[in-house]
Amino acid sequence: MSVDPASPVSTTRPPPAVHIAEATARDAADIQALYAHHVRHGTATFETEPPPVDEMALRIAAVRDQHLPYLTARAAATGALLGYAYAGPFRARAAYRHTVEDSIYLAPQAAGQGLGTRLLADLIDRCQARGDIHQMIAVITSPGSEASVALHRRLGFQVVGTLVAVGRKNGRWLDTLYMQREIGAGTPPA
Repeated sequence: MSVDPASPVSTTRPPPAVHIAEATARDAADIQALYAHHVRHGTATFETEPPPVDEMALRIAAVRDQHLPYLTARAAATGALLGYAYAGPFRARAAYRHTVEDSIYLAPQAAGQGLGTRLLADLIDRCQARGDIHQMIAVITSPGSEASVALHRRLGFQVVGTLVAVGRKNGRWLDTLYMQREIGAGTPPA
């Protein structure tokens, strides 16, 4: 899914000095810890139990094996993981191979500082550079994800639909909002 819905977009704090890089297996434990926070305390993901570190390492490898971007954002001063983002396949069927779905997760202390925008912009740039990605989809939990919707709108996404009451977490029914952005022509390699 996307940015923690409890984290409003704000421009009152300066953006942190961060280093954005491709994730590796060495990042799996930190990514798992950040994701576990969102699984336990939010609705940005519909998972209800955090996956173990080895499962997270497999997920990172699955994205990277398809030559799709999986990015980490670490504090330049401390190396602490402030967020991560990746573009995964939108659906498994072959005809969807030119469409990806983005996911972005931020540490609570990194929300509202422009890091989500930096990660998503970098993700879009890397997908465009591939030359074969045509569309990027964001599947955003609603209600409560206004910051994620605003982030995606800023970077050219449009709302294309809503699935009503399709998930149940933390004692309430949740919708999923679909947003879409064209990435490029998506011309397949010759």
